[in-house]
Amino acid sequence: MLSVMETIRDRHSTRGAFDTGRPVTAEALNVVLEAAQWAPTPTNMQNFEIVVVDAKEQLDAIGKIPADMQESFLRENFAQLSFSDASLLEKKTGMRDTDFPRAWTNPAAWDPYSDSRSQITTLAKSIGEPPLLLIMVYDCRKRAPGSDHDRVGLIGLGCVLENIWLAAASQGFAFHVLTVVGDGPVEEQMRIVLNIPEHMKIAFACSLGYAANPTVPYVRVRRELKDFVHYNSFGLKS
Repeated sequence: MLSVMETIRDRHSTRGAFDTGRPVTAEALNVVLEAAQWAPTPTNMQNFEIVVVDAKEQLDAIGKIPADMQESFLRENFAQLSFSDASLLEKKTGMRDTDFPRAWTNPAAWDPYSDSRSQITTLAKSIGEPPLLLIMVYDCRKRAPGSDHDRVGLIGLGCVLENIWLAAASQGFAFHVLTVVGDGPVEEQMRIVLNIPEHMKIAFACSLGYAANPTVPYVRVRRELKDFVHYNSFGLKS
């Protein structure tokens, strides 16, 4: 396995197609699931369940679920984009427009009557048709002790996500997080397809598999440590 820091630096989101002819072995999947098992959660409450979806019938049914993107989301996403590598390197935050479907980066396509609207109307357009999906759910009737709106509990789910992502990256898997599955209408359809009880909330899903095409080098940016680290008092940089 790569060192921890190498894995952290190399981890990235796969936005292209997955190789549907190359399955995830049970042994490799268990490494990812064990990483979830040992993720830190508040008071070790472990308030999560994972639904592994690898049956073609279930994957096809999920892919057909309507997932029309709200214009408000598309506009907020658009505001974070750079339209050149030079701009991205200068900003040090956000992403390139080329990382998203063209319909996401073309305001003219957001009109419900646009011909391009069909590119953003089903889950199949978002999930990349992987050989396997991991659906993360949690019991919304419970919360972390002393945590209004279960803020601490949600941090625990974030730890689970980070663990499984790094475990996947260390094995060379392609990986992509899907938050759209937790949106109202989409979540209800997912609940039906996967027989998820009403009290279990879908937090997110993860596409897991192997990339269909080699990763093309692209500009990745992060702020420098000096840009966000403060010492002893906010604003004190050294």
